[in-house]
Amino acid sequence: MSPPLSKLQEMDTAAVLDLKWCHVPLSGKAVLGMAAATGDLHLYTLSDSQEGPRSLHSLCNLEVGVDRLALSLDWSTGRMNSSSDVQVVCSDSAGCITVLSVAEGSLTTLSQWKAHDFEAWISAFSYWDLQLVYSGGDDCKLKGWDLRVDPSRPTFRSEKHSMGVCSIHSNPHREHIVATGSYDEHVLLWDGRNMQRPLSDSAVGGGVWRLKWHPTHQHLLLAACMHNDFHILNCQQALEGSGEACPVAASYILHNSLAYGADWSQLSLEKPVPCSPTAAEPKESFTESGGHLRIQYESPTASFDASLEDDAGRYIPEGIAVASTPQTAAPALDPKGEASSLSCLLASCSFYDHMLHVWRWDWTPEEAQQESQQC
Repeated sequence: MSPPLSKLQEMDTAAVLDLKWCHVPLSGKAVLGMAAATGDLHLYTLSDSQEGPRSLHSLCNLEVGVDRLALSLDWSTGRMNSSSDVQVVCSDSAGCITVLSVAEGSLTTLSQWKAHDFEAWISAFSYWDLQLVYSGGDDCKLKGWDLRVDPSRPTFRSEKHSMGVCSIHSNPHREHIVATGSYDEHVLLWDGRNMQRPLSDSAVGGGVWRLKWHPTHQHLLLAACMHNDFHILNCQQALEGSGEACPVAASYILHNSLAYGADWSQLSLEKPVPCSPTAAEPKESFTESGGHLRIQYESPTASFDASLEDDAGRYIPEGIAVASTPQTAAPALDPKGEASSLSCLLASCSFYDHMLHVWRWDWTPEEAQQESQQC
């Protein structure tokens, strides 16, 4: 086994093209998957030390092909409660899709086929039917594959995106629902039973490199939109069949480079994040369309916490601009159908400056009630 890695920075960060944690522990350990520019898929385990910082240890790696880049990966564990029959799907720059099994600390290739004419930017499992795999490529095509039959023959082919398809995520809460994003700057929602026409089409103003559904709220979708920052989309009405575009519930614009990666924390947040009153302020502005945000922000010149509120809130740090006319978003509901609070911790990263930001989005019952009245 390789020596422990205390930080991913110790590797060539330019070679890391996709990172995803397995949704369930494997052999009692958290496992991180990495797609690399070397054409390899790497798995790392996270140490369970209770003292000091945790570290990553190499578990195994496998080359998916020669003279190619491994571009994306997805785990089959999006709705799993156990670590049995875990698989990984990987796409590469040769336009191929590879499905691998993970067992006893090793990777084994189950199948591989040519899926796209150019780069296969993204691949993903349907979390509701693990025999179904989706892929998107630079040939502007979105395709589906049934692993029970000849995987070289797609079950569907869609060209609704006008440019390369680079993000796909299956909704773990709603069966058949899939979100896709493209360089064409649109997010499409689909019902997997009818892939000829999307449920909704939302223009987000930037190439959609990554999409992530919220881990517990089925209607919230996080989008990393390259030249147009990060957005949280409220997909409630679209999922109910309105056919309308998904409004933006909040936006995060404090990165100085391409919005490239983003994800929700699985942690349950109940207490406010402490904020420093003496912290330096960012040069950029922040705009938001509902709720308020607490940010833990690190820049090349300073590290600080900042607390931001919307127009209905109280404190706004000097120099921070907040949208004067917020768009509305449907609140989360408790079992009685009443508005409940929502507090989310998120992480986002940008491309050229190699920056990682951790930020918190709070949605209080009062704000949710006000937005319901505005609707």
